[in-house]
Amino acid sequence: MTNWPLLSLLIWLPILGGLATLAFGNERANAARWFAIVVALATLVLSATLYTGFDFANDGMQFVETRSWIPAYDIGYNLGADGISVALIVLTTLTSLLVLISAWTSIDKRVSQYYAAFLILEGLMIGVFSALDAMLFYVFFEGMLIPMFIIIGVWGGPRRVYASVKFFLYTFLGSVFMLIGLIYLYLKGGSWQLADMYQLPLSATEQMWIFFAFLIAFAVKVPMFPVHTWLPDAHVEAPTAGSVILAAIMLKIGGYGFLRFSLPIVPDASQEWAWLVIALSLIAIVYVGLVALAQEDMKKLIAYSSISHMGFVTLGTFIAFALVREQGNMDAARLGLQGAMVQMISHGFISAAMFTCVGVLYDRMHSRMIKDYGGVANVMPMFAVYYVLFAMANSGLPGTSGFVGEFMVILASFQTSPLIAFVAATTLIIGAGYTLWLVKRVLWGEVANAHVAELEDINPREVFVLGVFAAGVLAIGLWPKPLTDLMEPSIAKLALQIAGTKL
Repeated sequence: MTNWPLLSLLIWLPILGGLATLAFGNERANAARWFAIVVALATLVLSATLYTGFDFANDGMQFVETRSWIPAYDIGYNLGADGISVALIVLTTLTSLLVLISAWTSIDKRVSQYYAAFLILEGLMIGVFSALDAMLFYVFFEGMLIPMFIIIGVWGGPRRVYASVKFFLYTFLGSVFMLIGLIYLYLKGGSWQLADMYQLPLSATEQMWIFFAFLIAFAVKVPMFPVHTWLPDAHVEAPTAGSVILAAIMLKIGGYGFLRFSLPIVPDASQEWAWLVIALSLIAIVYVGLVALAQEDMKKLIAYSSISHMGFVTLGTFIAFALVREQGNMDAARLGLQGAMVQMISHGFISAAMFTCVGVLYDRMHSRMIKDYGGVANVMPMFAVYYVLFAMANSGLPGTSGFVGEFMVILASFQTSPLIAFVAATTLIIGAGYTLWLVKRVLWGEVANAHVAELEDINPREVFVLGVFAAGVLAIGLWPKPLTDLMEPSIAKLALQIAGTKL
């Protein structure tokens, strides 16, 4: 299998499968569901061969495919994956399958179009994580906005049009700056290949402008403070599966962009302006966490929680510059970068699980407001077990994945500045505050009203979906070594890249 064009298969199988799903129309909804799930399952199995066929000792790109696409401008259809890409691709294929299963009964209008949009979105996201040509990356990066725009705008809540337009404008306008930076790099170096851009000499001024072009694009995607305001609206109005994919996968593309573009292409500007990213990350961790405390909508609370936890990704990424260049501490820099990546994968499981739990309740009560619940554990004990587990993971409980990545970033930060580490560690208190308060008001106490009393516990399909998320949370929390071993060579290579200078 490793001799096959695996990455092309992973990209185009769900895209073509999505287009085929449209052919079922509105009359054969169940057939569309089954077909889409089979396609997603086949894509997941294919992605597993990336892991089994991966050479853990190789820090370069593997499964490489090189084809000419637009020869006049030297734009190539070039694909490849390192340990970072493989981890994110497998997370994408697993999450996509689970959201299609979870939406079996919650979507009853335009079913084939709904499932088709998610399959096409899956293929485009895998393309983002596989592209080795900057223009190809940009095409996938922009293309994935279209199915998510449709998902929110067609199947979302009452303010879906507002939320979808805001989502599209923020992310599209941010990426325009990235396009300008990429065009400049092409005109200067004559190549769209990322490997060539890594070697391209750039002055301090050039690096500064390109750094901010990338920062605007990827900060919106993460999203970082203060360009985060589109996310709560998008989450609240999106259908449950849309919220899951948005939090679990699409936010990670911003962090991936920093690792793949900003750090190796403009290392000197990234070091010079690392303090800005670190400051914005700390604000997100603390301030946005406090904002989450004030929310009365479960989805909005989890959305702000996502912003706070993603602050650890950018913190771990940019704290590495101080550790490498100022202190010469390569091991600590690798720890910070590794922690950022573990946090991305962990957050993918936890946030997806939390939004799925909200979707389970919404399917039964058609309300996301915390005040409408109370005493749910009395009538949904199996659901309560999962909800409490994911809440503990969201709070950073040791033994869950939520602890591992954050602890690694805090430990790396402490070796640069105990103050930064202390501020970052406050998320363990704030996160526990808003998460446990949410659990208390929704699950515990007496049954709040007649609607809660009529709730039915989760069915086997929901048990399966939440069980897979729980397995991921516990596996990374108890034994993160397979994940860190997968990414370590790529992380070590990245640490060496940021240690060098282009000046």
